[in-house]
Amino acid sequence: MSTPEPAFRSNPPPARGRPLVNALLLVATIITTVAAGAVWEDRDPISHPEVMLSGLPFGLTLIAILLVHEAGHYLMCLRHGVSASLPYFVPAPPLFPLVGTFGAFIRIRSRFPNRVALFDIGAGGPWAGFLVALVAMAVGLSRSTVLPYPPQASVEVGDSILTTALSWLVLGVDPTRVVLDPIARAGWFGLFVTSLNLIPVGQLDGGHVLYAAFGKTRFLPSLLVAFLLWLGLTRWPGWVMWAVILTALILLGHPTTNDDPQPLDAPRFVGALATMAMFVLTFVAEPLKIVGDLP
Repeated sequence: MSTPEPAFRSNPPPARGRPLVNALLLVATIITTVAAGAVWEDRDPISHPEVMLSGLPFGLTLIAILLVHEAGHYLMCLRHGVSASLPYFVPAPPLFPLVGTFGAFIRIRSRFPNRVALFDIGAGGPWAGFLVALVAMAVGLSRSTVLPYPPQASVEVGDSILTTALSWLVLGVDPTRVVLDPIARAGWFGLFVTSLNLIPVGQLDGGHVLYAAFGKTRFLPSLLVAFLLWLGLTRWPGWVMWAVILTALILLGHPTTNDDPQPLDAPRFVGALATMAMFVLTFVAEPLKIVGDLP
């Protein structure tokens, strides 16, 4: 009979790596996200580098959200004795994918000891990043501009159940009338990234949570892929690409833990359901949309 893993190990496996690489990628991503923030403010950071200052609120807020997200994963790995790398940030051109980064990740180098550890590590990152993004969104909304009526022609980010509710709670208006402050915009992207990570498929964070709670299952992931494909054909084409990616993750499957029969305790099972609810609340059916006829 197997015994449960201890809640904390004083000597987790060392995380070998090259911290200088992690640091350089972080610095590069700070530069690209700040540049993206300047672009959102209709500035040209390439021709006029001095305008980079205008991108600091967006870039630094987004970096903070991503850093806290990965720190949540990393600290849970330390708690359960799972060998993991420091976070790797991935810089990107400021104009694509509009935020100056493709996100961040940590490399996990050892198997999960059990489903308890799998849940803690999988959910630790999204919950940590979610809280920072939620605060950023609320603070940024209080600094945002409210228009007298929705714009007749514009490119807008869509809204989730949560961001719609926050707009009404903080400003008392429909989100279509709000021009987001840079901090709120970073919070929006942070919440959107959280929802993408929480898609309950494969080895995404949501897939870890789903496996930890229910074990192997393909029904919900397959149903979700079909839903995203429908959204891709009717609302936002980007979901078609995601449907293809998620199908590949389903086919790859999820690796077992060292002690799969050990179920989640009741508090963690409730936490898993709450994590899935967070996915529903932060999901955006149409992340980018064009309103009216642009000139």
